[in-house]
Amino acid sequence: MTRKLEDLINEMEEGSVRALARLITIVENREKGWLQVMKAIFPNTGKAHVLGITGPPGTGKSTLTDTLTCEFVGKGLSVGIIAVDPSSPFSGGSLLGDRVRMKEISTLKGVFIRSMATRGAMGGLSLAARDVVKVLDAFGKDIILIETVGVGQDEVEIVKTADAVMVVCVPGMGDNIQTIKAGIMEIADIFVVNKADFEGSDRAVLDIRLMLDMSTEKGSLKIPIVKTVATKGEGIPELVTNIFELLESQGRAPAWQEERVREELLSLVDKEIARHVHVKLGRNSKLDTAVKQVLARERDPYSIVQEMVASFVH
Repeated sequence: MTRKLEDLINEMEEGSVRALARLITIVENREKGWLQVMKAIFPNTGKAHVLGITGPPGTGKSTLTDTLTCEFVGKGLSVGIIAVDPSSPFSGGSLLGDRVRMKEISTLKGVFIRSMATRGAMGGLSLAARDVVKVLDAFGKDIILIETVGVGQDEVEIVKTADAVMVVCVPGMGDNIQTIKAGIMEIADIFVVNKADFEGSDRAVLDIRLMLDMSTEKGSLKIPIVKTVATKGEGIPELVTNIFELLESQGRAPAWQEERVREELLSLVDKEIARHVHVKLGRNSKLDTAVKQVLARERDPYSIVQEMVASFVH
Protein backbone atom coordinates (compact mmCIF):
# COMPACT_ATOMS: atom_id res chain seq x y z
CA MET A 1 0.00 0.00 0.00
CA THR A 2 1.27 3.47 -0.87
CA ARG A 3 2.07 6.04 1.79
CA LYS A 4 -0.76 8.22 0.45
CA LEU A 5 -3.36 5.52 1.06
CA GLU A 6 -1.97 4.82 4.53
CA ASP A 7 -2.23 8.52 5.36
CA LEU A 8 -5.84 8.67 4.11
CA ILE A 9 -6.80 5.67 6.23
CA ASN A 10 -5.13 7.15 9.30
CA GLU A 11 -6.86 10.49 8.72
CA MET A 12 -10.22 8.74 8.32
CA GLU A 13 -9.72 6.82 11.54
CA GLU A 14 -9.03 10.13 13.25
CA GLY A 15 -12.38 11.49 12.03
CA SER A 16 -11.50 13.28 8.77
CA VAL A 17 -14.60 13.53 6.56
CA ARG A 18 -12.42 14.60 3.65
CA ALA A 19 -10.36 11.41 3.93
CA LEU A 20 -13.55 9.36 4.23
CA ALA A 21 -14.95 10.87 1.03
CA ARG A 22 -11.71 10.27 -0.85
CA LEU A 23 -11.49 6.64 0.27
CA ILE A 24 -15.09 6.03 -0.75
CA THR A 25 -14.30 7.43 -4.20
CA ILE A 26 -11.29 5.14 -4.50
CA VAL A 27 -13.35 2.10 -3.48
CA GLU A 28 -16.42 2.95 -5.57
CA ASN A 29 -14.42 3.63 -8.73
CA ARG A 30 -12.12 0.67 -8.13
CA GLU A 31 -9.10 2.94 -8.37
CA LYS A 32 -5.61 1.57 -7.85
CA GLY A 33 -5.20 0.45 -4.26
CA TRP A 34 -8.91 0.00 -3.47
CA LEU A 35 -8.43 -3.64 -2.51
CA GLN A 36 -5.63 -2.74 -0.11
CA VAL A 37 -7.91 -0.15 1.46
CA MET A 38 -10.62 -2.75 2.05
CA LYS A 39 -8.14 -5.18 3.59
CA ALA A 40 -6.76 -2.50 5.91
CA ILE A 41 -10.11 -1.25 7.24
CA PHE A 42 -11.82 -4.63 7.61
CA PRO A 43 -10.72 -5.26 11.24
CA ASN A 44 -12.59 -2.07 12.22
CA THR A 45 -15.90 -3.11 10.65
CA GLY A 46 -18.89 -5.03 12.02
CA LYS A 47 -20.13 -2.45 14.51
CA ALA A 48 -22.67 -0.42 12.52
CA HIS A 49 -26.34 -1.31 12.03
CA VAL A 50 -27.36 -1.32 8.35
CA LEU A 51 -30.95 -0.59 7.28
CA GLY A 52 -32.11 -0.97 3.68
CA ILE A 53 -34.93 1.27 2.47
CA THR A 54 -36.65 0.20 -0.74
CA GLY A 55 -39.98 0.17 -2.54
CA PRO A 56 -41.69 1.43 -5.70
CA PRO A 57 -41.00 4.95 -7.02
CA GLY A 58 -43.09 7.77 -5.60
CA THR A 59 -43.51 6.30 -2.15
CA GLY A 60 -41.50 8.99 -0.38
CA LYS A 61 -38.39 6.93 0.44
CA SER A 62 -36.11 9.97 0.40
CA THR A 63 -38.41 11.93 2.71
CA LEU A 64 -38.57 8.97 5.07
CA THR A 65 -34.79 8.71 4.98
CA ASP A 66 -34.51 12.40 5.89
CA THR A 67 -37.00 12.10 8.74
CA LEU A 68 -35.45 8.94 10.16
CA THR A 69 -32.01 10.53 10.01
CA CYS A 70 -33.21 13.45 12.11
CA GLU A 71 -34.65 11.00 14.64
CA PHE A 72 -31.42 9.02 14.85
CA VAL A 73 -29.30 12.15 15.20
CA GLY A 74 -31.65 13.33 17.93
CA LYS A 75 -30.83 10.13 19.80
CA GLY A 76 -27.12 10.89 19.56
CA LEU A 77 -26.35 8.48 16.74
CA SER A 78 -23.94 9.04 13.88
CA VAL A 79 -25.58 8.30 10.50
CA GLY A 80 -24.22 7.34 7.10
CA ILE A 81 -26.52 7.41 4.07
CA ILE A 82 -25.91 5.65 0.77
CA ALA A 83 -28.42 6.84 -1.83
CA VAL A 84 -28.25 4.49 -4.81
CA ASP A 85 -29.47 6.07 -8.05
CA PRO A 86 -30.06 4.60 -11.50
CA SER A 87 -27.32 5.05 -14.07
CA SER A 88 -27.97 6.44 -17.50
CA PRO A 89 -27.97 3.49 -19.94
CA PHE A 90 -26.07 5.67 -22.40
CA SER A 91 -23.43 7.57 -20.45
CA GLY A 92 -23.26 5.44 -17.32
CA GLY A 93 -23.76 8.58 -15.26
CA SER A 94 -26.13 8.74 -12.33
CA LEU A 95 -29.30 10.79 -12.24
CA LEU A 96 -28.91 12.43 -8.84
CA GLY A 97 -31.50 15.19 -9.00
CA ASP A 98 -33.65 13.69 -6.25
CA ARG A 99 -30.79 14.07 -3.79
CA VAL A 100 -30.84 17.87 -3.75
CA ARG A 101 -33.21 17.99 -0.80
CA MET A 102 -30.84 15.81 1.22
CA LYS A 103 -28.60 18.84 1.55
CA GLU A 104 -30.77 19.94 4.46
CA ILE A 105 -29.83 16.94 6.60
CA SER A 106 -26.24 16.83 5.36
CA THR A 107 -25.53 19.81 7.63
CA LEU A 108 -26.53 17.85 10.74
CA LYS A 109 -23.67 16.81 12.98
CA GLY A 110 -22.62 13.22 12.40
CA VAL A 111 -24.42 12.80 9.06
CA PHE A 112 -22.57 11.76 5.91
CA ILE A 113 -24.39 11.27 2.60
CA ARG A 114 -23.06 9.56 -0.49
CA SER A 115 -24.93 9.12 -3.77
CA MET A 116 -23.89 6.13 -5.84
CA ALA A 117 -24.85 5.00 -9.32
CA THR A 118 -25.98 1.43 -9.97
CA ARG A 119 -23.77 1.32 -13.09
CA GLY A 120 -25.87 -1.42 -14.56
CA ALA A 121 -25.97 -3.59 -11.45
CA MET A 122 -29.17 -5.56 -11.02
CA GLY A 123 -31.01 -5.54 -7.72
CA GLY A 124 -31.06 -1.81 -7.10
CA LEU A 125 -27.56 -1.66 -5.64
CA SER A 126 -24.19 -0.63 -6.94
CA LEU A 127 -21.64 -3.44 -7.05
CA ALA A 128 -19.45 -1.36 -4.73
CA ALA A 129 -22.21 -0.41 -2.27
CA ARG A 130 -21.37 -3.25 0.11
CA ASP A 131 -17.75 -2.09 0.25
CA VAL A 132 -18.78 1.52 0.87
CA VAL A 133 -20.90 0.29 3.78
CA LYS A 134 -17.73 -1.19 5.27
CA VAL A 135 -15.85 2.10 4.84
CA LEU A 136 -18.62 4.00 6.65
CA ASP A 137 -18.65 1.30 9.31
CA ALA A 138 -14.90 1.62 9.83
CA PHE A 139 -15.30 5.39 10.04
CA GLY A 140 -17.51 4.86 13.09
CA LYS A 141 -21.07 5.37 11.86
CA ASP A 142 -23.61 3.91 14.27
CA ILE A 143 -26.29 3.34 11.66
CA ILE A 144 -26.06 3.21 7.86
CA LEU A 145 -29.13 3.76 5.70
CA ILE A 146 -29.14 2.42 2.14
CA GLU A 147 -31.88 3.90 -0.03
CA THR A 148 -32.14 1.88 -3.22
CA VAL A 149 -33.25 2.83 -6.72
CA GLY A 150 -36.80 1.70 -6.00
CA VAL A 151 -37.80 0.00 -9.23
CA GLY A 152 -40.15 -2.15 -7.22
CA GLN A 153 -39.23 -5.61 -8.48
CA ASP A 154 -35.45 -5.98 -8.52
CA GLU A 155 -34.50 -4.81 -5.04
CA VAL A 156 -33.55 -8.20 -3.65
CA GLU A 157 -29.80 -7.48 -3.55
CA ILE A 158 -30.36 -5.25 -0.53
CA VAL A 159 -30.91 -8.37 1.60
CA LYS A 160 -27.27 -9.34 1.10
CA THR A 161 -26.05 -6.01 2.45
CA ALA A 162 -28.50 -4.75 5.09
CA ASP A 163 -29.18 -6.11 8.58
CA ALA A 164 -32.88 -5.34 8.05
CA VAL A 165 -34.97 -4.15 5.10
CA MET A 166 -37.81 -1.64 5.18
CA VAL A 167 -40.21 -1.77 2.22
CA VAL A 168 -42.16 1.44 1.60
CA CYS A 169 -45.46 1.68 -0.24
CA VAL A 170 -48.35 4.14 -0.39
CA PRO A 171 -52.13 3.93 -0.71
CA GLY A 172 -53.81 4.72 -3.99
CA MET A 173 -51.30 2.98 -6.26
CA GLY A 174 -53.90 0.78 -7.89
CA ASP A 175 -53.58 -2.80 -6.76
CA ASN A 176 -51.25 -2.47 -3.77
CA ILE A 177 -50.44 -6.16 -3.70
CA GLN A 178 -49.52 -6.19 -7.39
CA THR A 179 -47.27 -3.21 -6.71
CA ILE A 180 -45.18 -4.96 -4.09
CA LYS A 181 -45.51 -8.72 -4.38
CA ALA A 182 -43.66 -9.30 -7.66
CA GLY A 183 -40.14 -8.89 -6.36
CA ILE A 184 -39.81 -7.50 -2.85
CA MET A 185 -42.67 -8.89 -0.76
CA GLU A 186 -40.51 -11.63 0.72
CA ILE A 187 -37.51 -9.47 1.61
CA ALA A 188 -39.29 -7.07 3.97
CA ASP A 189 -38.54 -7.09 7.68
CA ILE A 190 -40.90 -4.16 8.13
CA PHE A 191 -43.50 -2.54 5.89
CA VAL A 192 -44.23 1.17 5.88
CA VAL A 193 -47.40 2.58 4.38
CA ASN A 194 -46.26 6.16 3.85
CA LYS A 195 -48.53 9.08 2.94
CA ALA A 196 -51.09 7.48 5.25
CA ASP A 197 -53.17 10.67 5.18
CA PHE A 198 -54.21 9.66 1.66
CA GLU A 199 -57.43 7.76 1.11
CA GLY A 200 -57.03 4.01 1.15
CA SER A 201 -54.24 3.68 3.74
CA ASP A 202 -56.21 1.22 5.88
CA ARG A 203 -56.92 -0.89 2.80
CA ALA A 204 -53.22 -0.89 1.92
CA VAL A 205 -52.37 -2.17 5.41
CA LEU A 206 -55.05 -4.85 5.12
CA ASP A 207 -53.83 -5.95 1.69
CA ILE A 208 -50.27 -6.32 2.95
CA ARG A 209 -51.34 -8.19 6.07
CA LEU A 210 -53.48 -10.61 4.05
CA MET A 211 -50.62 -11.31 1.67
CA LEU A 212 -48.22 -11.85 4.58
CA ASP A 213 -50.64 -14.21 6.29
CA MET A 214 -50.85 -16.28 3.12
CA SER A 215 -47.12 -16.36 2.44
CA THR A 216 -45.59 -16.82 5.90
CA GLU A 217 -45.45 -19.98 7.98
CA LYS A 218 -47.39 -20.29 11.21
CA GLY A 219 -45.31 -19.46 14.25
CA SER A 220 -42.92 -17.18 12.33
CA LEU A 221 -42.29 -13.66 13.55
CA LYS A 222 -44.99 -11.20 12.61
CA ILE A 223 -43.73 -8.53 10.23
CA PRO A 224 -44.64 -5.03 11.46
CA ILE A 225 -46.70 -2.71 9.24
CA VAL A 226 -46.42 0.95 10.21
CA LYS A 227 -48.43 3.85 8.83
CA THR A 228 -46.53 7.12 8.44
CA VAL A 229 -46.85 10.60 7.05
CA ALA A 230 -43.16 11.40 6.66
CA THR A 231 -43.70 15.04 5.69
CA LYS A 232 -45.45 15.65 9.03
CA GLY A 233 -43.46 13.25 11.18
CA GLU A 234 -46.55 11.17 11.93
CA GLY A 235 -45.89 7.55 12.83
CA ILE A 236 -42.12 8.09 12.86
CA PRO A 237 -41.58 7.36 16.60
CA GLU A 238 -43.38 4.01 16.22
CA LEU A 239 -41.36 3.27 13.10
CA VAL A 240 -38.07 4.05 14.86
CA THR A 241 -39.01 1.74 17.74
CA ASN A 242 -39.71 -1.09 15.31
CA ILE A 243 -36.46 -0.43 13.43
CA PHE A 244 -34.34 -0.63 16.57
CA GLU A 245 -36.05 -3.85 17.64
CA LEU A 246 -35.31 -5.36 14.23
CA LEU A 247 -31.70 -4.24 14.11
CA GLU A 248 -30.98 -5.44 17.63
CA SER A 249 -32.50 -8.87 17.03
CA GLN A 250 -32.52 -10.07 13.44
CA GLY A 251 -29.41 -8.18 12.37
CA ARG A 252 -27.21 -10.03 14.83
CA ALA A 253 -28.54 -13.59 14.39
CA PRO A 254 -25.47 -15.91 14.05
CA ALA A 255 -27.00 -18.19 11.40
CA TRP A 256 -28.06 -15.21 9.31
CA GLN A 257 -24.63 -13.61 9.61
CA GLU A 258 -22.93 -16.83 8.53
CA GLU A 259 -25.14 -17.11 5.46
CA ARG A 260 -24.44 -13.50 4.49
CA VAL A 261 -20.67 -13.95 4.82
CA ARG A 262 -20.87 -17.18 2.81
CA GLU A 263 -22.76 -15.36 0.04
CA GLU A 264 -20.25 -12.51 0.08
CA LEU A 265 -17.30 -14.88 -0.24
CA LEU A 266 -18.91 -16.67 -3.18
CA SER A 267 -19.73 -13.33 -4.79
CA LEU A 268 -16.12 -12.17 -4.44
CA VAL A 269 -14.91 -15.47 -5.90
CA ASP A 270 -17.24 -15.03 -8.89
CA LYS A 271 -15.98 -11.50 -9.53
CA GLU A 272 -12.32 -12.46 -9.17
CA ILE A 273 -12.63 -15.44 -11.52
CA ALA A 274 -14.56 -13.34 -14.03
CA ARG A 275 -11.84 -10.68 -13.89
CA HIS A 276 -9.09 -13.20 -14.67
CA VAL A 277 -11.14 -14.78 -17.46
CA HIS A 278 -11.82 -11.41 -19.09
CA VAL A 279 -8.15 -10.43 -18.91
CA LYS A 280 -7.04 -13.72 -20.47
CA LEU A 281 -9.69 -13.63 -23.20
CA GLY A 282 -8.86 -10.03 -23.96
CA ARG A 283 -5.35 -11.11 -24.85
CA ASN A 284 -6.57 -14.04 -26.91
CA SER A 285 -7.32 -13.61 -30.61
CA LYS A 286 -9.61 -16.65 -30.40
CA LEU A 287 -12.28 -14.41 -28.91
CA ASP A 288 -12.42 -12.29 -32.07
CA THR A 289 -12.66 -15.45 -34.14
CA ALA A 290 -15.48 -16.74 -31.93
CA VAL A 291 -17.41 -13.47 -32.32
CA LYS A 292 -17.24 -13.76 -36.10
CA GLN A 293 -18.34 -17.41 -35.98
CA VAL A 294 -21.38 -16.58 -33.86
CA LEU A 295 -22.37 -13.66 -36.09
CA ALA A 296 -22.11 -15.91 -39.15
CA ARG A 297 -24.13 -18.60 -37.36
CA GLU A 298 -21.28 -21.02 -37.97
CA ARG A 299 -21.18 -21.94 -34.28
CA ASP A 300 -23.44 -21.41 -31.29
CA PRO A 301 -22.25 -19.25 -28.36
CA TYR A 302 -23.01 -21.95 -25.78
CA SER A 303 -20.54 -24.47 -27.20
CA ILE A 304 -17.89 -21.78 -27.55
CA VAL A 305 -18.28 -20.67 -23.92
CA GLN A 306 -18.07 -24.26 -22.70
CA GLU A 307 -14.78 -24.66 -24.57
CA MET A 308 -13.45 -21.40 -23.14
CA VAL A 309 -14.37 -22.33 -19.58
CA ALA A 310 -12.92 -25.83 -20.01
CA SER A 311 -9.48 -24.31 -20.58
CA PHE A 312 -9.65 -22.71 -17.12
CA VAL A 313 -11.05 -25.60 -15.09
CA HIS A 314 -9.00 -28.49 -16.45
